Amino acid sequence: MNRKKVVIGMSGGVDSSVAAYLLKEQGYDVIGVTMQIWQDEGAQLQEENGGCCGLEAVEDARRVAASLNIPYYVMNFKAEFQKSVIDYFVDEYMEGRTPNPCIACNRYVKWESLLHRSLLIGADYIATGHYARVEKLPNGRYSLRTCAAGKKDQTYALYNLTQEQLARTLMPAGMYEKAEIRRIAERLRLPVADKPDSQDICFVPDGDYASFIERERNTGFPEGNFVTRDGTVAGRHKGIIHYTVGQRKGLGLAMGYPVFVLEIRPQTNEVMIGSREEALVRCVRADRLNFMSEEDLPQPRRLWAKIRYNHKGAWCMAEKTGPDEILCTFEAPLQGAAPGQALVLYDGEYVFGGGTITGGYRS
Repeated sequence: MNRKKVVIGMSGGVDSSVAAYLLKEQGYDVIGVTMQIWQDEGAQLQEENGGCCGLEAVEDARRVAASLNIPYYVMNFKAEFQKSVIDYFVDEYMEGRTPNPCIACNRYVKWESLLHRSLLIGADYIATGHYARVEKLPNGRYSLRTCAAGKKDQTYALYNLTQEQLARTLMPAGMYEKAEIRRIAERLRLPVADKPDSQDICFVPDGDYASFIERERNTGFPEGNFVTRDGTVAGRHKGIIHYTVGQRKGLGLAMGYPVFVLEIRPQTNEVMIGSREEALVRCVRADRLNFMSEEDLPQPRRLWAKIRYNHKGAWCMAEKTGPDEILCTFEAPLQGAAPGQALVLYDGEYVFGGGTITGGYRS
């Protein structure tokens, strides 16, 4: 029997709970851990927030661990979460970019920090309830393979994991459909079998990012001008932290036609807007690259790409244009390539690599 030790991150949700059970069934010595990441938060607020960060998550995970008869601990990662997720999130919005805090949390907290601590206590692996599959390829590299759960696939948010992290990672839920995971939880009578999935960013449960940023920085952000591409002032905006490239709703402009955010300019406190046609791009650049299924991209290559989590994907020709930059030229125009979001490339079912979008261009 396999008695290798694995530390599984338990969020109190059904996916990680069933993942813990699956690992135990496979013969692993399983230890459940919930990461405490909230900053200076009272018990009442934690209970209200719930999700993967509140007291409710801890209690749910503790009850599941007890029912599975596995050890369970709460580990404090507040400092790591503040630095790698919250500070990053706020700084990106202030620079006119649209961050993806889940990607940062996955790379630097759920993997880098948790893996480090887990190895210190003698673990061989860490595990999560993500819907993805880790595979070692014939070339010796590790990659993520899209999961069996279709729309639930979470490889996009995990593209930035390193080879060392992937080699020490187990994701048992990636072999199952979501409905199967729930059926297993119901059969085991786990207390979270009917718990709904969390939807929002955990530290901004009400979705009001701008108010959160103002509280974090203890300051307001001034109004400024909406401008068109030729410099015409079209109205006043509420502050650049309220907007993201590709946004259409909530602009409060009566232009006689649908308008979209084309660019955010923190230096001049302007938000450039334009028509649907002006919002379309064919080329997307990205930096801060991480390659997964292969070590690099030496030659231009046709790959499938996603420019945001809920993007269905599109074909592009990807090529290196610098030591840490790629240019993806898409076969059809697309909309909403927001600087700060991830550009993730796929080679069939496998994650080829990705980077952080720096801009989208019409040609």
